[in-house]
Amino acid sequence: MGSVMSNPKKAFQITQNTLSPDKVVQLSANKFSVFYGKNEAVKSVSMDILKGAVTAIIGPSGCGKSTFLRAINRMNDLIPSVSVSGELSLEGTEIYSTNTDIMALRQRVGMVFQKPNPFPKSIFDNVAYGPRLQGISERKRLSEIVEKSLGRAALWDEVKNRLQENALGLSGGQQQRLCMARALAIDPQILLMDEPTSALDPRSSARIEDLIDELRGKITIIIVTHNMQQAARVSDFTTFFYEGLLVEYGTTRNIFTMPSDKKTEDYITGRFG
Repeated sequence: MGSVMSNPKKAFQITQNTLSPDKVVQLSANKFSVFYGKNEAVKSVSMDILKGAVTAIIGPSGCGKSTFLRAINRMNDLIPSVSVSGELSLEGTEIYSTNTDIMALRQRVGMVFQKPNPFPKSIFDNVAYGPRLQGISERKRLSEIVEKSLGRAALWDEVKNRLQENALGLSGGQQQRLCMARALAIDPQILLMDEPTSALDPRSSARIEDLIDELRGKITIIIVTHNMQQAARVSDFTTFFYEGLLVEYGTTRNIFTMPSDKKTEDYITGRFG
């Protein structure tokens, strides 16, 4: 099988699985499907995602990657024509149960989107937004959360003297890290990332990848990416979607060096996609 072209500054390296031996399943899909009207965009997907792992979802445009990702914190509910079937559970609790508190779910499952989307507020207020919704109002406590979250997103040193400035004045890379800090401020168990570096320059992309690596084992990360090098560098596990189907799922090393399905091999070697 051919190899993926490498970045001259950051060589093509497949991440090692650094999970603990117990390998706790945190998110489980069982014959889970998502429909837009009558169109089945995600087709009977079954997979288990392990706690603390970085799992990459790869596949060509329109294959259901982002639809599946958004289903995890029920962002698709905002689209009137969407319906689901099968099961999707977080630590044994069915996400699509009629008893599910969607606000509570989204506090447990944070999300970073393709393009940075800071609120037109101060840097401080962007990060404090989620904690305030959780009922935290004490200024000292909010300040601690903001500093910790910006620190985890490797942004604190750059903005600590600018916290009252409008977040829209930050660079694109800084805005994306701010969005990560905002997501981390509510202390989620899972962080969903939908092509988080596609709108960024290489240097800013590398910073985001470094953050993912630092969060490995501390939080479960699921990242949709079109960048094969990125998937290979940052993830413990990789799943390949094609035309709404989960074609193959396994350790990143196996997917990139010994794929069991010809479509997977063709995609990661650039024959289509």
